[in-house]
Amino acid sequence: MANVAAFGPAAELARQLTAEQRLPRFSVGCHVVLVDGEPLLPAAQLSSLVGRGGRFRRTLSEFAKAALGNQIRSEEIEQETTAQIRKLQAAGVEVSHFDTHKHVHMFPSVLKGVLLAAKNCGVTTVRNPFEANFAMAASVIARPSLWMRYAQVQVLRRWRAGFIKTVREFGMATTDGSLGVTFTGAMNAELLTTTLRTMPEGSWELVSHPGYNDTELQHAGTRLLKSRATELELLTSPKTRDLLQRENIELISFRDLR
Repeated sequence: MANVAAFGPAAELARQLTAEQRLPRFSVGCHVVLVDGEPLLPAAQLSSLVGRGGRFRRTLSEFAKAALGNQIRSEEIEQETTAQIRKLQAAGVEVSHFDTHKHVHMFPSVLKGVLLAAKNCGVTTVRNPFEANFAMAASVIARPSLWMRYAQVQVLRRWRAGFIKTVREFGMATTDGSLGVTFTGAMNAELLTTTLRTMPEGSWELVSHPGYNDTELQHAGTRLLKSRATELELLTSPKTRDLLQRENIELISFRDLR
């Protein structure tokens, strides 16, 4: 994320890992922020994206209403996205791909602007934000209480075909879909295991938020707190690694998609 306080330390860590070749397949994406944050460009240049105080719309529902009502200008999306990607590149971070905060690039009125910006910056790989049907079904079967979240994510799939078509027209690479969107904040060993065991042939991205539930995070305004530590433990667990091997699942990065 280019427009957050921790950008400097994060960029430095990325440079160190790349320079030292500690992780030769290290892949860093730009998490473009167009909602729930502050822009890099002056608010006066982004009248369709910002409101009072020069901040983006606070919630996804507010942004969706504007996007579906054709109230957002594509050229402003392109300009702000370009600024954010360029900031990473100027800091010495090789950007392998991009996605957007709260997956706002799922909306057709947003997609072309972010794709054009990314392509002009030399970034040719993008997250497919639409969760695969098999993953959503597996989540609800394993945890029936997720049915409401399932319904919400299912509704958003209406733009999936158009997303794939547009990404291909731009000559960009993406995955076959995402996993874990339905159980965001609720991942446990059962849900992760069920998802991996039912995964068909293809390239899939597991959307997750591993981290440390420390004092700094608790003041960050995110609802994902305890779940971050749980996901970190699951994603670094020897049991998960063994499961991947048994299921013949290969771990790749966005660099490998090209």
